Amino acid sequence: MDAPERLRPLLEAVLPLAERFARAGHALYLVGGSVRDALLGRDLADLDLDLTTDARPEAIEALLGPWADATWTQGRRFGTIGARRRGRTFEVTTHRAEAYVPESRKPEVRFSDDVEVDLSRRDFTVNAMALSLPALDLVDPHDGVADLAAGVLRTPLDATESFSDDPLRMLRAARFVAGYGFAPVPELTEAVVKLRDRLAIVSAERIRDELDRLLVVADPTPGLRFLLDTGVAEEVLPEVAALAGARDPLHRHKDVLAHTLAVVARTSPRRVLRMAALLHDVGKPRTRAFGPDGVTFHHHEVVGARMAERRLRELRYPAEDLERVRRLVELHLRFHGYGEAWTDAAVRRYARDAGDLLADLNELTRCDCTTRNRARADALARRMDDLEARIEHLRAREALDAIRPDLDGHEVMDHLGLAPGPEVGAALAHLLELRLDEGPLGQAEAYRRLDAWWAARRADAGS
Repeated sequence: MDAPERLRPLLEAVLPLAERFARAGHALYLVGGSVRDALLGRDLADLDLDLTTDARPEAIEALLGPWADATWTQGRRFGTIGARRRGRTFEVTTHRAEAYVPESRKPEVRFSDDVEVDLSRRDFTVNAMALSLPALDLVDPHDGVADLAAGVLRTPLDATESFSDDPLRMLRAARFVAGYGFAPVPELTEAVVKLRDRLAIVSAERIRDELDRLLVVADPTPGLRFLLDTGVAEEVLPEVAALAGARDPLHRHKDVLAHTLAVVARTSPRRVLRMAALLHDVGKPRTRAFGPDGVTFHHHEVVGARMAERRLRELRYPAEDLERVRRLVELHLRFHGYGEAWTDAAVRRYARDAGDLLADLNELTRCDCTTRNRARADALARRMDDLEARIEHLRAREALDAIRPDLDGHEVMDHLGLAPGPEVGAALAHLLELRLDEGPLGQAEAYRRLDAWWAARRADAGS
């Protein structure tokens, strides 16, 4: 076929490799996302390229080595050799026919010589198309082009078989529902409902990575709804699934789940921020109480922070991501006490406690206002504008981003004649509190305050 103009830069990158494979007697095909997105007219400029071939892994490595700038072989046991050339990543995989076996976390890999067998084992028909190289013939044995045109999400094989082979595909379906607007066919949805507990054999790391990919699409809401409606959320994010019951019809309290999904959709598509938005209210079901004024969720941010930490630990999130999400959940109500009564000390503490999460915390706070009451929403926005202006004023005046005591540990030890230990930490904590309450003290005043604190501490110790 004649290559569309938008495909030419991609083909220029891959055709020299295809010629190397052809000279060695092997077929090579572009497959998966690049074919799908090319047919949809999406931007392919920075897309990593997946290819499949009848060559076995050792032959792939031999062919890639002299051509690529770098190669890696971590996926060799699954038939995949990776390479990088001129800034673009390529992954070349031997045609496969693979399946998970019951109770196993690892696929049983078998290689094939037939590209159509390989395509039949792929997740969805829209990903089960291949472009032969260098001939540029489209291989589409499962009508993926028709499903692309119709906006349909369907599996090449029977959905039950496909999801049994790799249960992560049930979670991946949510990303395609959200990211591409595909409508799952009924048999796909029915299979997910039936097999959702089979996700227990999938590693936490693979589930984590797929959740991250879902959360950063423009609007994850349809995909999250798919996970909730099919019960998959109960398997991977049970705390979010539980929000569906956190409502109070008697007092007409808003649906916490609907609110959560709205907050996620409003935040920027950054995975840590989106995860914090998804988990920010998970403490509400456990803290719900009824009183004279209706339903309350006192301290749900504290309970929710602990719950978020446990969930992300189970999903094997890196410690830094876990701590950032936990902190955002814990702090997401802090702003709501803000008003004219907040002193500069309170503003300093807000900025200090948020640290480098300040921008994300403020965005989460703004997005957490999903009220339809325009006057209330405008009032909250004005208050946040005012707080941000005060923070910027203090930042310009006091180097707010680096709030620390006016003296360091060495100065405290030299002045008081102390060795390293708890008393030095207590002295620095005292000086930091003074710094937050009053702003910069200056060195002379800091030493005077340190002497007064130390004298009082010694007097207390001797009484």
